[in-house]
Amino acid sequence: MYTQIAANKRRSWLLTIGFVGFVSILGYVFARATNHPGIFVFAGLGSLAYATIGYYASAQIALSLSGAREVAKKDAPELYRIVENLAITAGLPMPRVYIIDDPSPNAFATGRDPKHAVVAVTTGILEVMEKEELEGVLAHELSHVGNYDIRFMAIVMVLVTVVSLLSDFFFRWNFFGGDDEEDNNPVFMIIGIVLAILAPIVATLLQLAVSRRREYLADASGALLTRYPEGLARALEKIEHAGRPLRHASTANAHMYISNPLAGRKAGALVANLFSTHPPIEDRIRKLRDMEGKV
Repeated sequence: MYTQIAANKRRSWLLTIGFVGFVSILGYVFARATNHPGIFVFAGLGSLAYATIGYYASAQIALSLSGAREVAKKDAPELYRIVENLAITAGLPMPRVYIIDDPSPNAFATGRDPKHAVVAVTTGILEVMEKEELEGVLAHELSHVGNYDIRFMAIVMVLVTVVSLLSDFFFRWNFFGGDDEEDNNPVFMIIGIVLAILAPIVATLLQLAVSRRREYLADASGALLTRYPEGLARALEKIEHAGRPLRHASTANAHMYISNPLAGRKAGALVANLFSTHPPIEDRIRKLRDMEGKV
């Protein structure tokens, strides 16, 4: 577990450096393609500013998108007590606790580090879960906090968003706001178009890959925290059987939840499954039950 924490911190820095480098390359290619060097400066400075704001405001953005409201101990004593006890057991600071008014059972954790962490659960999960099952879910989310997954995924989300914005800006500049096409560099224009198409896809695939792996790790860490893998396994079964998507979920924040919040939507369900940020629940349940008697 400590090895994973160190690896997440190291990967966070490497990803940040790689992100700045990748954005710089995109800006350079787009600038050469249109013969407007100002685009390179704009892309570099604008992306750095956006990344900084997005990193520090990631938790608030996620909470706003989900419609979550903060609760105190007197508002939800049982929920608060479970989070408090698990945080003490895990050696973590007490995170802020939020509730999302939604009948779909789900939960997520976010923030840039354990000192600024947030745990949010839906009203639906509070209604259907037994205490041991809710403990399993919250242990999973606190594992994301303790493993520094929340920091890593915040950086990944910023990367995906900025790359998509840059690509969209490039297309809009050329087709709607560009100057005389004779100023364009044809070689770099072809490279730019290819990058504008492929870059968001590559960034999204990166997000999917790291998100799926971290769900497995958080399942295992959560089971170690409660010493009761069956609790989380039963909770995942209930979430799967509910088959109800969250009202305010989107592809931008789906990776944060314990289970894919878009599952069950008829429109775009095939695309959502192909590009799911979560591994199959059946596989996660099987792995958890394989842990019985080993923790």
